Amino acid sequence: MTQFILNNQQVQPNLPAGTTILDFIRYHKHLKGTKIGCREGDCGACTVLVGELVDGELLYQSMTSCLMPLENAHGKHIVSVEGINQESLSPVQQAIVEEGGTQCGFCTIGFVMSLTGFAMNSETANQDNAIASIDGNICRCTGYKSLERAAARICDMKKGKPEAADFNWLVQEGFLPEYFKDIKSRLEAFSDKEKKEMTAKKIVGGGTDLYVQRPEEMVKTELHSVLNERGMRTISEREGHVYIGAAATAEDVRSNPLMQKIFPNLREHMKLVSSTPIRNMATIGGNFVNASPIGDMTIFFLALDATLLLTKDDNSRIVKLRHFYKGYKELDLAEGEQVEQVYFKMPPANAAFNFEKVCKRTHLDIASVNCAMLIFTKGDVISGAHLAAGGLAATPKYLGQTALFLAGKQINSETLFAASQLIQTEVSPISDARGSAEYKRLLLRQLFYAHFLKLFPGSVSLASLTQAKNA
Repeated sequence: MTQFILNNQQVQPNLPAGTTILDFIRYHKHLKGTKIGCREGDCGACTVLVGELVDGELLYQSMTSCLMPLENAHGKHIVSVEGINQESLSPVQQAIVEEGGTQCGFCTIGFVMSLTGFAMNSETANQDNAIASIDGNICRCTGYKSLERAAARICDMKKGKPEAADFNWLVQEGFLPEYFKDIKSRLEAFSDKEKKEMTAKKIVGGGTDLYVQRPEEMVKTELHSVLNERGMRTISEREGHVYIGAAATAEDVRSNPLMQKIFPNLREHMKLVSSTPIRNMATIGGNFVNASPIGDMTIFFLALDATLLLTKDDNSRIVKLRHFYKGYKELDLAEGEQVEQVYFKMPPANAAFNFEKVCKRTHLDIASVNCAMLIFTKGDVISGAHLAAGGLAATPKYLGQTALFLAGKQINSETLFAASQLIQTEVSPISDARGSAEYKRLLLRQLFYAHFLKLFPGSVSLASLTQAKNA
């Protein structure tokens, strides 16, 4: 049976494992502080904190409870706003009040929980990180300047926090109630017999897509959560390849030192991928299997020419990610198979990578078009490349012909203009809510140019690309 700690109470919900944490909190525990907003993980009104033991350390992340099944809470500490309330306001609550950061109050709980999570985590206490912690919360009334001021005050208060996780300091300073000091030992006390055996057939990762597309079906489904399997969330290097477990979240990838070393601009790239609470939940394997033509992480890994390890019982096989997609939402995945791992060859010193995305909002939105490129150079000559784009076909698109064309070419505006014409022959976009087919073709060209403008500013410029077009 699923069991976890909700605020200060150990619970064993006698409910389907697919029931959302939001509904359990509000309708079964009658804790009404957590609000129902969009039910799509977009507004942040239902934000809770999720504490989990990772390598012996208790870590908390903000997550949207409207997309989180009970199954994913097993063995964890779920904190709603009632779980941080005390006799007086916490420093986070006080800062929001004093800076005028609340009006109707509907979104306030989400901001309180996200900023409390920021106060608890190990992120450096600076304004950028404070603002980033609330990037998944939408305010309908006050605007954001008052909330930014509140975040700045909390950031200043956090500067006194010890670097290591220190719940004694957080309790002493009033951020958290006293009971938080005992949560680690209480989670450690879950015996092996209490650990849930996963026997259900429906595999779920973070649920960030399934609960948007099929919420009623998911609530009634018995689930097998891979998000709880820490062994499927590892990121490691061996024999010249990087291996990532399919249950690794987008945040696992973003914060991993090895990935940051390989991709110096990784934090900038990942900022384009949804919001903090969603990145804390969404799994890499789930993004692949979802098979969306605009999946951000799918395009990212297609440009690395990544390979998938698929398993079923004791059998396994490998398939290139570029060959995994057979048609719209059709996969090279047999009944009962699951994605176990994704791996790619460690890029050499002469490689450079870039990811670009355009959507209706700068952040927190699905792509109109996204594009990624891994390029190898020798001097000013391209020795090889991998290129991928989304939003332009029925499947995520590996642009093999254009990548092959680039090999052996000099990096200049003439090469790029010729490649930009060829790349248009590889895609067949359709007009939809995210833009017309003509607009998407324009975006693809511009994002293709953006890779080179960002990576090789000394070799190409907007002016030279314009001249090449007019020549």
